Amino acid sequence: VQLQASGGGLVQAGGSLRLSCVGSGRTGSTYVGWFRQALGKEREFVATIRWNGGHTYYADSVKGRFTISRDNAKTTVYLQMNSLKPEDTAVYYCAAGRAIMSTSTTPQGYNLWGQGTLVTVSS
Repeated sequence: VQLQASGGGLVQAGGSLRLSCVGSGRTGSTYVGWFRQALGKEREFVATIRWNGGHTYYADSVKGRFTISRDNAKTTVYLQMNSLKPEDTAVYYCAAGRAIMSTSTTPQGYNLWGQGTLVTVSS
């Protein structure tokens, strides 16, 4: 099983992008999440969705601006990003894994990763 992330690009501050992660529904995972890594920084948690039940969790830095969701067929997970800021610039990765709640916001909770998609927000 592979995860395919797409939807990144260049956008002005205040704009929107929607990222897609295809293949996430075939992993048998408990959580599917998005992480990001800016140049010279560690990978950080952005958002995750619990596969059964659909509960969502967000990093404080994106709460109220980003929304994680999945399609009805449960094959694709989306990350809708609104009110983008220059500090949101990073490579965004989707990930799937059999995390539990305490590890669902850490990279260690995920064992399957997509290739990453670059988001650049200009000021």
